[in-house]
Amino acid sequence: MKRPLTSHGSAYDQRSAMVFLAPMYLILGAVAVFPVLYSFWISLHDLKLTRPHRVPFVWFDNYLKIFADPLFWESVVRTATFTVSSVLAIMVIATLIALLLNEEFRGRRVLSAILLIPWAIPYVANGLMWKWIYDSGYGALNGLLLQLGWIDKYLVMLGDTDKTLHLITNAFVWKEVPLATILILVTLKSIRADLYSAAKVDGANVMQRFFHITLPQLVPGFALVMIYESMMAIRHFDLFFILTEGGPADASHVVSWQVYVETFRKLAFGTGSALAYIMAVATFVLAYFVIRSTSKKL
Repeated sequence: MKRPLTSHGSAYDQRSAMVFLAPMYLILGAVAVFPVLYSFWISLHDLKLTRPHRVPFVWFDNYLKIFADPLFWESVVRTATFTVSSVLAIMVIATLIALLLNEEFRGRRVLSAILLIPWAIPYVANGLMWKWIYDSGYGALNGLLLQLGWIDKYLVMLGDTDKTLHLITNAFVWKEVPLATILILVTLKSIRADLYSAAKVDGANVMQRFFHITLPQLVPGFALVMIYESMMAIRHFDLFFILTEGGPADASHVVSWQVYVETFRKLAFGTGSALAYIMAVATFVLAYFVIRSTSKKL
C-alpha cells in the first residue's frame, strides 16, 4: 500500500531538489548574473585600457557625460527611427504573409519553405549580401534600377546620408520578417473556427470578420513580435558595422554603434558599459509598457 507523503518527506524532497539544482544555479550565476553585475560595476569607473593601472571610481559621472553628449541624443533619435520603421514594416509584411499562408492553396508548403531562407542566413552573411546588392560598382539594385530606366547611372547608395538608414532598415526587415510571420501564423491557427462560423451566421462579411475577430485575436502575437523585434532593432549592430560603420557623416550612428566605438575603438570600457546599461534599461521599459498595454486588451 502506498504511504501518504508527509510534510517531512516533502521538505526532504525539496532539499534534494535544491542540491541537484545547485550546480545549474552556480553555472548560471557565473556565466550570466556575474557578468551583468560586473559590467554595471565597471560603468561606475573611469576604466580605459590606455591607462589600465589608473581606474578611479566616478560614481555616475559616465552616465552624466553620456546624457550631456549631443551625439548620444542624435544616435537615440536614429535608433528610435530605425526601430519604429523596422518594427512597423515587419508587422505589416508578416501579417499579410501570415494571412496568405493561413489559406489553403497549391504551393503553400513550398512558399513556407522559401520564407525561411532569410531567417536561416547568418547575420554577418546577410550584411555582406546586402552590401553587394547596394554596391555602387556592380550592385544588383543599381543594375535593376538602371534596366528599369529609373536611373541613368550607378548610384553610391550607402554614401547618401538621406538613404543610408532606410537601406539598412530594408536589410533588417528582410531578415526578420520570417520569424515574425511564424509567430503571427501560430496565433492565427489558434483562433477558434466557431467564431467565424457564428459571425457568418450573423451576416458579417470578410472585412467585418477580419476587424472584429482576426485582429483582436492577433493581439498576443502582435505583442510578442513587437517586443522581440524592438529589442532586436534597438541593440542591432551587425548591419551598421558591415554596411556603413556608422557613416556616412554619422548618418547611421545609432546607440549600438556608439557602444562599440566607446568600448573597442576608444577603449573606454566605463563609458561603453554605461551606454550598454542605458540601452538595456530602455529596452526593458519599452517591453514593460508594451506588455502592460496589450495585456489589458486580452
